[in-house]
Amino acid sequence: MQWVLLKNLGPALLRKKTRRPEALAPRLHKVVVSLGPPLVKLSQVVSSSPGLFPAPIANELRELLDSAPPEPWDEMRKMVEKGLGGPVEQFFASFDPEPLAAASIAQVHGATLHDGTQVVVKVRRPGVEKQFRRDLRLLRVTAILAAKLSKSARVVNPVGIVDDVVTTLGQELDFGIEAASMERFAANLKAFGSNDDIRVPAVHHELCGHGVLTMERIDGIKVDDLPSLVATGFDLFELLRSGVRAWIEAACEHGFFHGDVHAGNLMVDRNGKVVFLDFGIMGELDDVTRDLVRRGVVAMLHRQDFGEVTACLAELGAHLGHATDRDRAAEAIARLVTPWLSRPISEIDYLEIFGQAVRMAAPRGVQLPRTLVLLGKQILYFERYAVLVAPDYDILQDRFLIEFMIDGDDEGAEGAEGAGPPPAPRMAEGATLGSLVAGNGPAAAEPQPAAATVRRRKKRAADA
Repeated sequence: MQWVLLKNLGPALLRKKTRRPEALAPRLHKVVVSLGPPLVKLSQVVSSSPGLFPAPIANELRELLDSAPPEPWDEMRKMVEKGLGGPVEQFFASFDPEPLAAASIAQVHGATLHDGTQVVVKVRRPGVEKQFRRDLRLLRVTAILAAKLSKSARVVNPVGIVDDVVTTLGQELDFGIEAASMERFAANLKAFGSNDDIRVPAVHHELCGHGVLTMERIDGIKVDDLPSLVATGFDLFELLRSGVRAWIEAACEHGFFHGDVHAGNLMVDRNGKVVFLDFGIMGELDDVTRDLVRRGVVAMLHRQDFGEVTACLAELGAHLGHATDRDRAAEAIARLVTPWLSRPISEIDYLEIFGQAVRMAAPRGVQLPRTLVLLGKQILYFERYAVLVAPDYDILQDRFLIEFMIDGDDEGAEGAEGAGPPPAPRMAEGATLGSLVAGNGPAAAEPQPAAATVRRRKKRAADA
């Protein structure tokens, strides 16, 4: 690995002309493909994190999200037969040797059961576990060096990113855990709230084994395939809103959320439902963490108490220096956020805010907590999809979503008994983020009941 990196990147990094992102991107793509799964996995973080990395590099590596170089069919056939305990023909009437998608850890193949049911079979690449555990040690050393040498890199916590890959690796390699995560995620959404427009593939447990996961096949369109989505005639605004609501509900209410909602893992089926795929990476937030996130959001957007914001960040694990640095951190956050609170919601650019935050934090040695990096990364995904399919939709103008973030004390729930999810709010012209959260600015087109709060109260009562 060291030799390949040195051979392909060393000369380019020595010259100013060839170390520009647009010149470096093709070389990086070549290196990633040649070094195999661990680098493909890390490149997926790069390619699917807009704003964190230079656009030419992210765009060049984006095709590796679900089109990594595939393994030969003979090798994958052996994995299927080893996992299920018999020849492929015993379990499937047909099995397509050409993968539908190939990622860093596994490939997905189409197959047909003997009763004619169409399924997809996720098969782990041979030898991938040993290779990952070996190469990730070196990647961690590289991340440590990056954190020491680059202040900007330190802000986004490169060591934490690699550690997250290591932590989730065991879950991704164990398809039994993934199957359980699929069913838990689907059950949570079904039991709480109205998520009829959300779909998770059903698992065929009798055809799952070591390194093999068989599930329902769903025909659909990727969320970033705008021409195909437009051709369906579906209401793309509503579809995006449904997907975002489901994810926010999973994170802020259930504390168990999809941790990798890149474009390869989200699609729209032929009936207009949003489909979540690939549950290898899941995030969990305990009650304390969720409370800290809510407190931080309320303190920043409602009370503009930036001292409380820094306190929440510190409790979440952010490295802000000594206690005497908290006041300076609060002042920096205030300078960053305050100008945006008075702007119309439609003008808020989250990537610009993030870029400013990195530039501001880097010289001060600030390092974001891993929890916020994971959560923020998913929000940036949805922002990218919003730009593509529903540019009029702003996540933070949807009061249903805001209730999950700021209504942790169940205040204002009276009188909304039995209410369902409110319709998509259309904010009045000139509404701002500050006035929206404070509730004293231009009103929405129609009043919104605290439906999420009511369902939360009912659920807690039932659990008790």
